[in-house]
Amino acid sequence: MDSIFRDFAAAHNPATLPIGKAPGYVLASTICPEPPADEPARFYNFLRSTNAHSITTDLKYKLQYNPDVQLSKQEAAAWMEVFTTFYRFVGFLVAAEEAQNAGQAREADWSGVYDSWKDVVNALYKGYQSTVLAAWTIPCLYVAGKYLRVFAIKADEKTASQRDSGMAFGGIQEEDAFNPDSKNEKLEDAARQINRIFGLCISDRNPLDESRKWALYYTANLLFKTYFKLNSISLSKNIIRSIRASAHDMPALAAFPKAHRVTFYYYTGVLHFLEEDYATAEENLTTAYDLCLSPNVGGGATRKNLELILTYLIPTKLLTSHRLPSPALLAQYPRLASLFQPLTHSIRTANLAAFNAALEAGEPEFVKRRIYLTLERGRDIILRNIFRKVYIAGGFEEAKDGGGQTVRRTRVPVKEFAAALMLAGAEVGDGSGEVGVWDGDEVECLIANAIYKNLMKGYIARERGIIVLSKAGAFPGTGV
Repeated sequence: MDSIFRDFAAAHNPATLPIGKAPGYVLASTICPEPPADEPARFYNFLRSTNAHSITTDLKYKLQYNPDVQLSKQEAAAWMEVFTTFYRFVGFLVAAEEAQNAGQAREADWSGVYDSWKDVVNALYKGYQSTVLAAWTIPCLYVAGKYLRVFAIKADEKTASQRDSGMAFGGIQEEDAFNPDSKNEKLEDAARQINRIFGLCISDRNPLDESRKWALYYTANLLFKTYFKLNSISLSKNIIRSIRASAHDMPALAAFPKAHRVTFYYYTGVLHFLEEDYATAEENLTTAYDLCLSPNVGGGATRKNLELILTYLIPTKLLTSHRLPSPALLAQYPRLASLFQPLTHSIRTANLAAFNAALEAGEPEFVKRRIYLTLERGRDIILRNIFRKVYIAGGFEEAKDGGGQTVRRTRVPVKEFAAALMLAGAEVGDGSGEVGVWDGDEVECLIANAIYKNLMKGYIARERGIIVLSKAGAFPGTGV
């Protein structure tokens, strides 16, 4: 207990802290479920330093009669409740971790850990709701929300493993013993609790220097993560709408910590991506990417963040500007290279068969990340490249106009496009299986789609079996 309250006292006396240590984060460390690296036995010492009968008396001494901590009566009462519930939580956490470390995972009560941590969160919530706890302490809200989600996931995973092994409810395995809709029961509850914290922050009417609004974007990001985990992405839109509605009386996004901004731009970018608003998605994802530190500076965490951003930014740029990631960029991220390198190579070489094979090989990960349908549209770029190759290879002829100037006649027989498609692995046959037999209607349909999507300019002259391409740039954006 002494080490916890030594840090608690230091947080309330900033002058005693080393340079670079923020009081709010030091205070949050006193209730963090992860002990500090230099004191791994903190929780065991905390449990041994008192007991359930003496905890109230011991805490009263530490909070009300400690000369190093000057708290009002209301503040002391609020922290008394927080640390009382925290002591009970530590008992559940230590027991669960001991069971886990002893190879008795079935005995680990992660539901009890979650419920006891939820009590800590509720105690903190009361302190902020009554404005007893000052704004400088809001890193405690970061810890509260973060581990609420962590323990909820652990509890749900434990329940799922029991369900799969028939251990839950004393071994009852009847069909109605489990509700499939409740398999993420704790995480759904965590989402509701984090949403309460979000409401507490966004509705704060205190002056900005004393406002809980400074915890707003961190909490919003936690909600995004939770809703994505629950596959309830549509609920994220409510968060964005609430923030927009309150924009007039809250700090500008640029005033928040960079870590909060990067995560917020990432999730809003992904949301626009899923709504197929690719222009806005590119803007947000690019901002998140630019705000991230270099992976050589930020370490593994930054590299992981950049990898997540690129997972959506690469498909977005493929659609918005038909740009592919360079080999040098992918070389920095082996996982992304394994996913995207085969696709980008097939697009560059206009190889439809290779593209289909790469798309199929990466399908599980693409579907998991919700980028499969977007990447599938890369097939349009391949078709554009095939048609462009036909054009460059001789699909036009030089001629003189009425003024004697050299112009390009861009009339290409449909059969030339068909031959190129078949060489690239496209299935444009008539179904007979005969070599060299192709379906003209299907080829014309592919060309018509390319024209409609502004990947090429021209029109189809069906009666003559030719494609008449624009003389002023047949393939926009390619220089041809």
